[in-house]
Amino acid sequence: MQDEDKDGALSDGKDAWALWRGFTSARIGLGRVGNAVPTAEALGFGLAHALARDAIHTPLDVAALASELNAQDWPALPVKSRAPDRETYLRRPDLGRRLDADDRVRLDGVRGDGCDLAVVIGDGLSSAAVARHAAPLLAALHPLLPEDWCIAPVVIATQARVALADEVGEALGARMVTMLIGERPGLSSPDSLGIYLTWEPRVGRSDAERNCISNVRPEGQPCGAAAFRLAWLMRRAVALRQTGIALKDESDSALPLLAPDGTPRLE
Repeated sequence: MQDEDKDGALSDGKDAWALWRGFTSARIGLGRVGNAVPTAEALGFGLAHALARDAIHTPLDVAALASELNAQDWPALPVKSRAPDRETYLRRPDLGRRLDADDRVRLDGVRGDGCDLAVVIGDGLSSAAVARHAAPLLAALHPLLPEDWCIAPVVIATQARVALADEVGEALGARMVTMLIGERPGLSSPDSLGIYLTWEPRVGRSDAERNCISNVRPEGQPCGAAAFRLAWLMRRAVALRQTGIALKDESDSALPLLAPDGTPRLE
């Protein structure tokens, strides 16, 4: 067995941490140069920090996302929260939880007789997550939903927090609402998408009344697996007529094998 020094280098000069880095994007075994980290690690940290900031501050291209959804036969409606700009959104989370007054009136006007499911896509704290993963996730979800469900047009919300979906679902008369939203970026995950499911949405619902699926991205939970889990939770929510702490996620026992691209493989 080769000896390893305190910086992780083997006696033959090889990097003892190289194997482990193949299994995680976490920063492990960074090494050092004098009292500092190596230049490559310092530059990598700076890049990761810049990507996280870009994910938060880059505006979501709503038109491009709507075009992707329309190509999948998902009609889309753009709305905004009461936060007038990004700076206000970051400083006033409460404004991101409520619909712009004019948009609330517009959604009330398309309510009709209500629907079984409303889907909301919110930019949240990572527009990169939404731009990359929202459309693929809905493409994977669509064939898993019951054909007799009435589904409202997809609502694309900017300057949005999770609870904004409650008001959207209430306005559309939805039995349940799911929110796809950009999660707070980490230094190794600037494009992580979160999913929240709420039964009988209305303003004032608490987080204890929602189910959450987190870290949806190729390096975390692939879109295919997340879509299967979400469809499973939706069916159970209908059966129990509730979500949140009353609905335990036991979808792992039913999760099919996954293909390399993360899509369910039924075999």
